[in-house]
This record gives sequence, structure tokens and C-alpha cells, in this order.
Amino acid sequence: MKKKIVVIGSVNIDMIAKVPHIPAPGETVLGTGFFTVQGGKGANQAVAASRAGGEVSFLACVGEDSFGKEALEAYAKEKIDIAYIKKTAKAPTGVALINVAASGENSIAVAPGANSQLMPDDILKNEKLLANASVILVQLEVPLETIETAAGIAVKYKVPFILNPAPAQKLEASLLGKVTILTPNEQEAELLAGIKASPAELATRLVSMGVKSVIITLGKEGAIYTSNEQEITHLPGIKAEAVDTTAAGDTFNGYLAAEIAAGKSLKQAVELANKAAALSVTRMGAQPSVPFKAELD
Repeated sequence: MKKKIVVIGSVNIDMIAKVPHIPAPGETVLGTGFFTVQGGKGANQAVAASRAGGEVSFLACVGEDSFGKEALEAYAKEKIDIAYIKKTAKAPTGVALINVAASGENSIAVAPGANSQLMPDDILKNEKLLANASVILVQLEVPLETIETAAGIAVKYKVPFILNPAPAQKLEASLLGKVTILTPNEQEAELLAGIKASPAELATRLVSMGVKSVIITLGKEGAIYTSNEQEITHLPGIKAEAVDTTAAGDTFNGYLAAEIAAGKSLKQAVELANKAAALSVTRMGAQPSVPFKAELD
């Protein structure tokens, strides 16, 4: 029986500075703290899916450096299958430079490094892994042609394909038409839809463009979701004292994938993912902030 979640995406080491406010262009802000943690949207979502109870295999690329070694050791401790993670000497492991303001807001600059070396051929040689998955979860911090290759395999074997379209970029209709569940935030949804509109209008537009189901995350306002078969539903946000929103979206997507893989309905999956994301913003760091499923009871 298919049960494995395959996450395809990025690995970064997050270098985090706590600052009073996000610096404006040309401004230097004196920070109040600094630390490093494991990050990268792909890795964050793989960790979230594993902590949500999923059986996770991670397809990614790291450099042949100390950061890459540390990342692999960390994922193994998270019970993630690391057998499919590529190591390259062509680039260093990815790095993210993150400012976290006292308000909980953040700004992020990413040096992709080895993430840019995850190529379509790396996906094709692992076609059997994808074919036997219950869910494939991807983001946009690796080359777009790599994501398109994964989407083609998902359609070929009728595997649900979840795309978190971040960082935001325009996508062709040919890719959107292969997406089972699209999970943009409001700004990403506007870019994909090509219009400025209400979240409900954006969701309707994206479904009309070929996406089977759309979930638009709205931060503290929760999320809305819809598909060809459903009305637009708004799930209210959960009150939380935010200290760092860095991995809230990744937590949401990882939990969503785990619940879909477990056979839950879209409604059930969104509800638990929303709850997990709300808890994550009350903690510092990317992967350290991701809750375990037992914490949500």
C-alpha cells in the first residue's frame, strides 16, 4: 500500500539575527542575538511531515562540506529517509540569512548553493520512489525544471502532488494543471493568478486555471480552501503570540501532506495544519519551531 511521503526541495543552514526591527535599505541595525539552525523550505517541510507522523523520504542536494554533513545527521535523527539526498562538490550547502524582528516578522536572503544542483535527472533516476508515494510535496527553492519533472511523474502514476509555490514566481498553466493541491499565501496567489483580488476570488481563479484544489494561507487570519467539488471555506486563525514566523508555512505544508497521506479529507488536513502552524510561530527558528503531533492533542 502506498504510504510514503516524498518531499523534494531545498536544504539551507539558517543564520538568524534577532533585531529590534527589519533593517531598511542602507540601514544597519544592532542585533540582540544570533544562532544557526537547520532550514530550507524542503527540509523544513520534510521535518514537519515526519513530526506529524508521516513516513518521509527526502530528495535534495547538499554540498560536500560541514554544513551538508550536519544537515544529513539532523534529518536522520528526525527519522527521515536520507538515502536519496545528493552530495555535490560543485557548490556549497545552501545558506539563508534571516533577520527576525521583535514583532515576529522576518526578512530572508537565500544563497541557494547546492540546491541549484538538484536536476531533473536526479528525479528521473528515482522515478520508482515517486511512483510508490502516497503524496509528493514540493516548493520552488530548487530548479523549476526539476519540479516540472516531478509533476510529470506524479501525473503518470496518479500520485497527489502538493505544490507550495514559494518563493513566489509566475508558473505556466502546463505545471499548474498537474497540481493536486496548491498552497500559496495571499501574495503568491496574486502573482500566480495575475490579479489583485480577495482571497476567495484568487482561489476561484486558480481553480479555473487547472489546479484541482487551492489552499490560500492567510497568516493570523487562518486559511481558505476550495476545489472543483467544494464551496470556498474559510478556516479562522488560531490566536498565538508570534515570536518568529519563519517556518509557519512550511509547518502547514508538512502537516498537510502527512494528513493527506494518511487518508484524511482536505478539511481535516487543513484544520490540523492550521493548528500546527499557529503553534510554530510561538517559537524561534525554522525546524526547532515545528511541533510534534502529540503537542496538538
